[in-house]
Amino acid sequence: MLYSDFLETLGKCGLTVRAFAELVGMNPNSISNYARKGEVPTHLALISTLINELHALGGDYKAAIQNLEITPKRPRGGAREGHFGGDRQDVLDLKT
Repeated sequence: MLYSDFLETLGKCGLTVRAFAELVGMNPNSISNYARKGEVPTHLALISTLINELHALGGDYKAAIQNLEITPKRPRGGAREGHFGGDRQDVLDLKT
């Protein structure tokens, strides 16, 4: 789905990117970053389409989603908790 179509779908049911991100447990910047690619991943397109259809039928999509226990996605990268950028590499002895 094109990012512009994604925004249009969200707009039809009164959602912003920030509100959608909070609803599905994602960082709003992660979703906004797809604007550069021009497309959103299939799972976000599917969720937004289903939300839009449920809204069009008069259903309460917020209540349906809030009943789920959504665990927020963990940030990617090699950092340990409490350490920015992970552990430093040991010094290599290259003189041998």
